[in-house]
Amino acid sequence: MPVARSSKAQSSKQPRASKAPSVTENVPPEKEEGCQAKRSPSSPQGGPKKRSAFGDITNAHKNQTVTGKKEGVKAPTHKATRAPPAPTVAKNNEINLKKSLRKTPPTDVPVEPEKGSVSEELVQVPVVEDIDKEQLGDPYANAEYAKEIFEYMREREEKFLLPDYMEKQPDISRDMRAILVDWMVEVQENFELNHETLYLAVKLVDHYLVEVVSMRDKLQLIGSTAVLIASKFEERCPPCVDDFLYICDDAYKREELIAMETSILRTLNFDINIPIPYRFLRRFAKCARASMETLTLARFLCEMTLQEYDYARERPSKLAASSLLLALTMKNLGGWTPTLEYYSGYCAQDLHPLVKRLNFLLTYQPCDKLKAVRTKYSHRVFFEVAKTTPMDMMKLEEKLKS
Repeated sequence: MPVARSSKAQSSKQPRASKAPSVTENVPPEKEEGCQAKRSPSSPQGGPKKRSAFGDITNAHKNQTVTGKKEGVKAPTHKATRAPPAPTVAKNNEINLKKSLRKTPPTDVPVEPEKGSVSEELVQVPVVEDIDKEQLGDPYANAEYAKEIFEYMREREEKFLLPDYMEKQPDISRDMRAILVDWMVEVQENFELNHETLYLAVKLVDHYLVEVVSMRDKLQLIGSTAVLIASKFEERCPPCVDDFLYICDDAYKREELIAMETSILRTLNFDINIPIPYRFLRRFAKCARASMETLTLARFLCEMTLQEYDYARERPSKLAASSLLLALTMKNLGGWTPTLEYYSGYCAQDLHPLVKRLNFLLTYQPCDKLKAVRTKYSHRVFFEVAKTTPMDMMKLEEKLKS
């Protein structure tokens, strides 16, 4: 069994005098690790430590007046009196002055916009919170590079968009894939693996089936091998090969599983750093300052889509954002804030169609045999979020419009 994660080192920096208002829903990471162990290894809003800024990185100090350089008044100099200029010279000066005024209109004096005008409205910029500044003192958080890391993951989404591969799979159907994923959820629970391992394993199965035509008797072998590869990628102490042979009820031999591992890795060119919705969900929940219960509800909604083939082709970041928006709406915690829009890259209108589909999926379970996800999130460890009553579609429509 993998060793439980140790708590993060506390920063020695003193917090700033002006702290952000505390949210009563937030749960400290120590409590989260105690109640969910490896399944939810870290808090969505990060550690509570604060750190003062590195100093003024703006150019405000450049606008200050330079001391020592004062504009003095020139003393009148005694010059010899000259005769007044000729009329032709004065006329030329007047013409040149008029030309210069035409070329450079007077714009030195700014005109203040009237109240209610368009210019005044453009000045009002929505406030976006810096969600990484609180973890700058934590060397394990990589807060300095967090924004660039998630921008890179958004770019990699384009490379791993799934086509409709079921058309060229003669012996595999959508229902078989759903049963396989339901079994993989049970494997993740039995081995106490991270949620990232489950999501990545499902992605590996889908991308492998895009390239290789497989028979139904090899489908469980593909799924178990995908969990093995994802465990080696995500876990500190992954299960061994014999564990997967045992959980498959010795349906396959050791050589077959190792050969399938080689086949999957070569087919995917060993590029298995595939963006998954779970990572984006934790990032967006941190932007929303969501509580552990709200984040768990969003995780439940997102994990429900793993069994559904129709959601496999959705972008992971959009699926995570829609799951969080539906969870926030179900909890009456407000809508899509400017901070969420900035860090996710989606406005609320972009997510409304997918939010409605998720609520429909939560309301009407397509198959009663697939109960692994609902059973998992019905436990007290996960706040029994699977028992949450779905929203009425008309009320959801009204809240999304408001």
